[in-house]
Amino acid sequence: MILWLCLCWGFSPSAGQPDSELMARYLEEQLLADYSIVEQVARRVPRQAKFLQRLETRPRMSEFHVRSTIISRYAFTTVSCTMVNSGSEAREAVFEMQIPAAAFISNFTMSIGNKTYYGEVTGKEKKNSTNDKERHKKPPSPTEGRENGYETFKASVFIPRKMQARFTLHYEELLQRRLGKYEYTVSIRPQQLVGRLRVEVNILENSGIVSLEVPPLRNSKQKGSGKAEGDVSPPPSTVIGHTKTLAKVTFNPSVVEQTRIARNGILGDFIIRYDVNRELSVGDVQILNGYFVHYFAPTDLPPLPKNVVFVLDSSASMVGTKLKQTKEALFTILQDLRPEDHFNIIGFSNRIKVWQQDQLVPVTPNNIRDAKKYIHNMSPTGGTNINGALQTGAKLLNDYIAQNDIDARSVSLIIFLTDGRPTVGETQSSKILSNTKDAIRDKFCLFTIGIGNDVDHKLLERMALENCGMTRLFQEDEDAASHLKGFYDEIGTPLLSDIRVDYPEEDVEQVTQNFFPNYFNGSEIIIAGKLINRTSDKLHVEVTASNSKKYILLKTDVAIDLPSRNDIRGVPGLEDGKGDNNYIERAWSYLTIKELLNSRLKSDDSQEKDSLMEKAKSMALAYNFVTPFTILKMKEAGLHSEPPQGEFISPSTDGIGEKVQSLQGHKAPPGIHRGQDKQRIKISKTSADGDPHFVIDFPSSKFSVCFNIDGEPGDILRLVSDHKESGVTVNGQLIGAPAPPNGHKKQRTYFSTITILSNKPERSYLEITPRRVILDDGERLVLSCGRSAAVRSRSLEVSISAFSNITVTIRDSISFVILIHHYKKPAPYQRNHLGFYISNSKGLSSDSHGLLGQFLNHEVKLLQESLNTSHQEAGQNQTEALKANPANTLRVKGRLVPVVWKQRRIYNGQQQVECWFAKNNADKLIDGSYQDYLASHPFDTGTSFGTANSL
Repeated sequence: MILWLCLCWGFSPSAGQPDSELMARYLEEQLLADYSIVEQVARRVPRQAKFLQRLETRPRMSEFHVRSTIISRYAFTTVSCTMVNSGSEAREAVFEMQIPAAAFISNFTMSIGNKTYYGEVTGKEKKNSTNDKERHKKPPSPTEGRENGYETFKASVFIPRKMQARFTLHYEELLQRRLGKYEYTVSIRPQQLVGRLRVEVNILENSGIVSLEVPPLRNSKQKGSGKAEGDVSPPPSTVIGHTKTLAKVTFNPSVVEQTRIARNGILGDFIIRYDVNRELSVGDVQILNGYFVHYFAPTDLPPLPKNVVFVLDSSASMVGTKLKQTKEALFTILQDLRPEDHFNIIGFSNRIKVWQQDQLVPVTPNNIRDAKKYIHNMSPTGGTNINGALQTGAKLLNDYIAQNDIDARSVSLIIFLTDGRPTVGETQSSKILSNTKDAIRDKFCLFTIGIGNDVDHKLLERMALENCGMTRLFQEDEDAASHLKGFYDEIGTPLLSDIRVDYPEEDVEQVTQNFFPNYFNGSEIIIAGKLINRTSDKLHVEVTASNSKKYILLKTDVAIDLPSRNDIRGVPGLEDGKGDNNYIERAWSYLTIKELLNSRLKSDDSQEKDSLMEKAKSMALAYNFVTPFTILKMKEAGLHSEPPQGEFISPSTDGIGEKVQSLQGHKAPPGIHRGQDKQRIKISKTSADGDPHFVIDFPSSKFSVCFNIDGEPGDILRLVSDHKESGVTVNGQLIGAPAPPNGHKKQRTYFSTITILSNKPERSYLEITPRRVILDDGERLVLSCGRSAAVRSRSLEVSISAFSNITVTIRDSISFVILIHHYKKPAPYQRNHLGFYISNSKGLSSDSHGLLGQFLNHEVKLLQESLNTSHQEAGQNQTEALKANPANTLRVKGRLVPVVWKQRRIYNGQQQVECWFAKNNADKLIDGSYQDYLASHPFDTGTSFGTANSL
């Protein structure tokens, strides 16, 4: 897939790219300084550099940064690139990135000057008219721009003079295990030397990381091979560090180092390979937030015998390098066959030639010698009879299985190789597919290989999918033989057949594919699904399969009550992730969409194809994935990409910003329109803010009560608890900071995270920090606090005023406002933090509890205490007189609480509140003690006072 944005459909590197080491050193000195466009333009440069700059006609790339987080094989990658136009007129800039064909793009952002454009994933519309086709140029097919499993993403913009553009691309992929290793690859092809070039990859594998390696950069001609031969040391400037479960790899070459690798700026592919520990024979099952993913890759099993038929294209188009490379690969493959295997070879052009008629022969030295002679004598001639060759191969294998008493636990397969399209015999793809499926009849698997650009990749892909196989597409280059050998190595050692993975039907739903015809050594089987029974403490797993000796059955119970093992929040190096905290759910969605796409590709029924397309489209929209049925549309955000200048970005109670984003299937709330006037948010004084300071407003009594909580960093306070009735719980987690000089406290604490959970009418939650908001109601959405936005889910409405506040409305009857306290240059005792305010509590029940919630439906009486009289209830007209009395008392649920008069400021000092202050951590004011309000984790719903539960 080539995704074009904006104006252009072609790109070629500039011929004037400076490539001397003098220029490289100059660029390094200039671009590594603190970058400013105006300063850069005005800066004096050497005369030779000025001449080289004049030759450069395109904008210069000042920064290329790749940051990746891999969590349990699921990779989140962010590519950011900054281009600068220092010329005197607008110039076109092209951002180009090769990404794995299996990856899904999840977001794209462009900033040009002070304008920012955000990508919105929307469903593709069916074009019904010729005019539509002319107006919207149809994107090329997947084979165009595809290079050995990679596709090209391109975006083109014109940058005004003396300005810069920044591109940010996000994509996600589930790493596949091949030949015993996971391979993560980043394409580094900026097309020019870059002042700041950095790749940073963070890996978290709770199973334990083993065999971590970073081979040299790989160029395009090596791409797609199996094991890279001659791997020596990592690329220059690579730094590798890892513990048992965490690894960090960085690649940060200077401009001089870049010139030594490739003066044209095309460095190659940066590769990381690793594997994980495997202790449980049933595999590794990981569970988080109601989703699970199961990785099954047993080792130390004896190989299964195999019956293999090689079907090789020998038509005239194979002349030269392609046939030569094929022969070299087959010579090596034949040598790797095991004594218990059986095989045969078919060569086809317009004629079908079978090496050994009507039989498969055992692997013996003589048979291998004769087979090599037969392959050596193959000559390219004639057309391409794909249908006839496959029919012959299928009949040969079927007859052998039926007529011979072969081991029932052996594996049969056809390996089919071609470089072109059908030209002889049956040439219609649909008929070839139908004939092949009828001939194989699910008795064995078909693996297809395409060489060169003329091959019908869709035909080969569908043939493999319909017949439990895989397909590979290779380019015609000098490394084709290693590609072919590498692919054979992936499937050459079957260890298990007929693998079935089962879970109790009453415990799981929406499980991905759980039956697999074969498991090959060095690969991995992955299953994912959703949990139905969230209260269960274990998940039962059964794996049945057969190997060369016997049928096997593996059973185990996986503990569900281990959230800390798979929860990655707080893990060093993974703080800036977007969807990272819900990686298991996203892995499930990724696998589900892939299976829907494959099922649609295999289907011949138009209604079924439409149904599968709609399901895939719906899920892609929910998870913000660009797929064949969704597209990325750019929309202007209308907001500055940088926050307002100033030492402290003060929160306010201003309303929603001017632009509304509609993302991931969530809808903008009704009544909010573009360009609407800012509105004042109406919120009460009832709040928890600052150190934290608590304020409870009692409107009918016409006074407020306040208290402090001196908690410990890491404590999670239950602010509102009404899980049983309204289904709402609010928890706040504290972060620590040193106390100001000469203060009476040893430390300060602030709210770093506010978690709002709602269980009615369905499960949803919000996790809010000063940087971002995560909304999850079954469709996960991540929003930045630095960008105004408004979204609405089934029962939650969220409005963000950039760097200011977040309004949360639940079922139109409960509203909270969270103020964002953001310091641009914080003092040592300051921390970015949050303030929590209750705006509307009508939807909360009379039984609600929590540090704030317990007072929402109860009144408090103010009493005057004299030296020798009993308590007297104060009237409203006596309140002013009581302020000066040092001995005043509140009556709270029968308890007497001594209080003093105080003044406080809330809303970041914008409003003053006069209140009655209860000392000693609100002793006697609140039910129980401070410890009764500590939650065990942010998602603890506390079904009753002093107890804990999870949503």
